[in-house]
Amino acid sequence: MIRQLEKPLQEIGEIYAHSFLHLRNFMTNTYLNPTQDSGARLFKKNIIGEVVMLNLIRLRDIADYSQAPDLAPEKPITGREAFQKYVDFTLPFLKKSGGDLLFLGSADYFFIGPFDEKWDVVMLVKQKSVADFFSFATNKEYGVGLNHRTAAVMDSRLLPIVENRNGFIL
Repeated sequence: MIRQLEKPLQEIGEIYAHSFLHLRNFMTNTYLNPTQDSGARLFKKNIIGEVVMLNLIRLRDIADYSQAPDLAPEKPITGREAFQKYVDFTLPFLKKSGGDLLFLGSADYFFIGPFDEKWDVVMLVKQKSVADFFSFATNKEYGVGLNHRTAAVMDSRLLPIVENRNGFIL
């Protein structure tokens, strides 16, 4: 049904097609925060050493500060601007915890993957250990800045990855 509607929508115009794809993504599962189960699973992996977090971020067109009106700017801002506020606020806490922002870049549609799935931001964040990551993530001062992230982000994925120093193992 969805595939049948995409072609006629493209004929109506790119704006309508773009809105339809966002609506379709909105109707599917979105993920903004970890769950107790995902945190427990990460902790139980007993990862030794550094962990890199691969972040895929889909931004709102306009930031939604309804959950933190005290942080809302006087005039509406884009999700990208709100996410930049989050990054700027977060970096000192990340560095203090021993972490580092390895990469922050713009993204778009997959070359290999779902044809209509789009991510706006890709971020690689390194932490010295999973324990350091949890310490950083539960810092109450850092938590204030999460409201900028909440205002900015429509959907996200966070994949912990570990370098295999012994070569590729099947």
